[in-house]
Amino acid sequence: MSQSHATGPRAGLRLMHVHAHPDDESSKGAASTARYVAEGAEVHVVTCTGGERGSILNPKMDRPDILQNISEVRRQEMERARDILGITQHWLGFVDSGWPEGDPKPPLPEGCFGLAPLEEATERLVRLIRSVRPHVLTTYDERGGYPHPDHVRCHEVSVAAFEAAADPERFPEAGPAWQVAKLYYHHSFNRERMQRLHDATVAHGLESPWGERLKEWKPEPEWDARVTTKVPCGDFFGVRDQALLAHATQIDPDGHWFAIPREVQVDVWPTEDFELVTAHVSSATPEDDLFAGVDASYDGS
Repeated sequence: MSQSHATGPRAGLRLMHVHAHPDDESSKGAASTARYVAEGAEVHVVTCTGGERGSILNPKMDRPDILQNISEVRRQEMERARDILGITQHWLGFVDSGWPEGDPKPPLPEGCFGLAPLEEATERLVRLIRSVRPHVLTTYDERGGYPHPDHVRCHEVSVAAFEAAADPERFPEAGPAWQVAKLYYHHSFNRERMQRLHDATVAHGLESPWGERLKEWKPEPEWDARVTTKVPCGDFFGVRDQALLAHATQIDPDGHWFAIPREVQVDVWPTEDFELVTAHVSSATPEDDLFAGVDASYDGS
């Protein structure tokens, strides 16, 4: 069934996630995505880069034939994940900046997304926003979720485009202005969640993948308190996991992503978490729904 002919309680509602690389849509918010698609919403993922410089993190895929064709391989992985999640996916068309390693870190490679002019990247995203007309847009927080240059740039571009898309004076050639009703940041990668999952895993007599990381991870209660919205989606963790596995160069099926049994995850933390940053509709927090306060008649004015 195409998204435009979807039925269900969310039919007519549109959600846009803006991500840095192929695989981010599966590792951040994918269970919420699958839930909203199942309920009839139209979900669009914008992928800012092709993931060309992403490291091969699955030892089984670390082969010369994969390395030589990494751009095409990552595109095919994205297509598989897209189909599993039931989304429409758009490439913004920039080149992966890679993860700078060293001290001091080397300059970013010429022509990469991290160095792209903000105005150029913003205009491309504004075009998509005005074409799709999403009711809700999600992206990363100002830290990028983690400090990858593409994630930080994705945040900057998303926030700029959220504002510019509503202004008819900005990029008039990019289509009629559209005011997205709500802007959210992803917050599922937080210390409290990992601590709870770690404790439950150990209590079950299993080895937790988070022990060492948690020792170094300083508590930031004021950061965790920024979460406003917890979307129940435990029933869709299996779809999330299948979408993750589609990104075979990035996701090791024997790695930390799958070290904690799904039943433990559903029991301990059955939500994906977001921060409501801006709302042009009335919605009291805390929420349990990204579409709270929005209905399909919203006209973006």
